[in-house]
Amino acid sequence: MAQPRNSRSKNIGVIGLGIIGSRVAANLRHEGWNAFVWNRTAKPAPNFLGSPAEVAQMCDIIQLFVADADATMEMIEAMKDALTPEHVILCHGTIGLEGTLEAARRVQQCGAQFLDAPFTGSRIAAEKRQLSYYIGGDEQTFQRVKPVLEATSKSIVFIGSIGQAAVVKVATNLISAATAQVLAEALAIVSKAGVQPEKFIEAIENNAMRSGVTDLKLPKMIAADYEPHFSLKHMFKDVQLGIQLANKFAVEIPATGTVAGAMFNAVTRGWGELDFAAVAKAYQNGAAQ
Repeated sequence: MAQPRNSRSKNIGVIGLGIIGSRVAANLRHEGWNAFVWNRTAKPAPNFLGSPAEVAQMCDIIQLFVADADATMEMIEAMKDALTPEHVILCHGTIGLEGTLEAARRVQQCGAQFLDAPFTGSRIAAEKRQLSYYIGGDEQTFQRVKPVLEATSKSIVFIGSIGQAAVVKVATNLISAATAQVLAEALAIVSKAGVQPEKFIEAIENNAMRSGVTDLKLPKMIAADYEPHFSLKHMFKDVQLGIQLANKFAVEIPATGTVAGAMFNAVTRGWGELDFAAVAKAYQNGAAQ
């Protein structure tokens, strides 16, 4: 049973309780919001509802943390009869330009509002309310939901129109993917040369190429700790989205093509559920043989 609209101002819907969505929902509650949630696989979470449509009946602002374009369209289809002009759907998944534009079309066809709102930040960032959101869409709609996003983020960048934030997110993930692959290759070289891992870390700490990715992934590669913070299969999906964008705009991206091949090889070896730092496994314990 839907609540009267004037009692829903603190209700936020979160659909998709994976690594990020579950932590966003928990942090929203910590910050005083009423998070109503749904996930394809039932989870013992507070305010777990029976369907996406029930989430829409309880909440005017709904955050989608699902994996890909197909899942996004499925959620919109499941909610469409419950959507009204008061609803704002925030699409947080990395689903590419075409997927984002199609999702927006379907939501707007129901009379509701849509924001292209991908994020950067993995499990630890989500736990610490330090995600960064990129926003594409109507600025007035953005201002309405901004307090919700601020509850789980350290920064919010308004990019432009719907789809532009999706392009920026894919582009940044191409950099992260390439960094992880080259880092794995460099680690393999210095390891074969007998360099102590801590010396390699120290060298990078004082080098201009140092980045958040190197800080996060190099220690994990050295320890062979591939507990997923952002899975290899999802990064591979995002690299494929980048290749699709490059094809659309006739841009040559040879480095990305090479990274895609290496990640495809890693996924076919059964490492897709591991963190994307697992590209280093190809060089460890004889795995490359």
